[in-house]
Amino acid sequence: MAGCFAAATLVILILGTRLTDVADRLADRTGLGEALVGGVLLGVATSLSGTVVSVTSALDGSASLAFSNGIGGIAAQTAFLALADVVHRKANLEHSAAEATTLFQGALLMVMLTLPLLAWLSPELAVWQIHPVSVVLVALYCVGVLTSRRVHEEPMWKPVRTRETREDVPDETHKRASLTGLLLRFSVMVVLLGLAGFVIARSGAALSERLGMSQTVVGALMTAVVTSLPELVTTIAAVRRGAIQLAVGGIIGGNTFDVLFLSLSDFAYRDGSLYHAIGKGDVFWLGVGLLMTGIMVLGLILREKQGPFRIGTESVCMLLVYAGAIALQVQAG
Repeated sequence: MAGCFAAATLVILILGTRLTDVADRLADRTGLGEALVGGVLLGVATSLSGTVVSVTSALDGSASLAFSNGIGGIAAQTAFLALADVVHRKANLEHSAAEATTLFQGALLMVMLTLPLLAWLSPELAVWQIHPVSVVLVALYCVGVLTSRRVHEEPMWKPVRTRETREDVPDETHKRASLTGLLLRFSVMVVLLGLAGFVIARSGAALSERLGMSQTVVGALMTAVVTSLPELVTTIAAVRRGAIQLAVGGIIGGNTFDVLFLSLSDFAYRDGSLYHAIGKGDVFWLGVGLLMTGIMVLGLILREKQGPFRIGTESVCMLLVYAGAIALQVQAG
């Protein structure tokens, strides 16, 4: 099982790098922009392997693994954004990636993360074994995607441009590329990522039983991190090629889509509401994800040019929160 887990991880790493190039070309070819393509198309694509893990786990009755995999991935991916800030040496990444669409998606993510918490705190409720919050999350995501496009095309405010601000200027050579060819390449890689996620789901559950570790630990610290590697690879690759909005938008959009892991898992879980089949350890990671997202949004608003260690103060805080959460989770077992 460990060999299968490692092989699937390698597949995700390789495909993640290539996805960035295709997504950047699609952003220029379609005219949708890096922030929107990163937040929606790239975010969904890189999250597919994690989706398969959560849904497969829910079908197997592993509620904690399904929940913690999705929420743990959000925390991990937000920490990856801080690591990308380290790579982007010119200025704080959140300063350079000033974009109304990105800020809107960050606020949307915070709203979506709050709903599962309210579902867990409220009395148990399910219609056909599905909690109403799961349906609301899907509807909210769809409305958010449509609104994101409107924000991109008709922004009601624009950030102050500085020398460090990186504008999204389409590459003219990308505009002449075949849209059908780009979509076909993108689709093939997405399918392969999904298959890798299925392998990770099966091997992750087996490792949980074999190693005697809780599903929360395996989900939040193993499967979530591994299935989040495409976001790490694509974010670093995007920063290196100067596609800053694509990098930040990909993380925030991927996190927003990851919240739908909970809806999809709730649909697949047949023993009642998923939100009432989880423990405090799982909800702990929900709080961590919400806190890290709030810090990130504050950084996008403040737009500090440079903070401690030549990165943004928000990046330092996000890394500290994530490291502290891991320490607490390991201690709790």
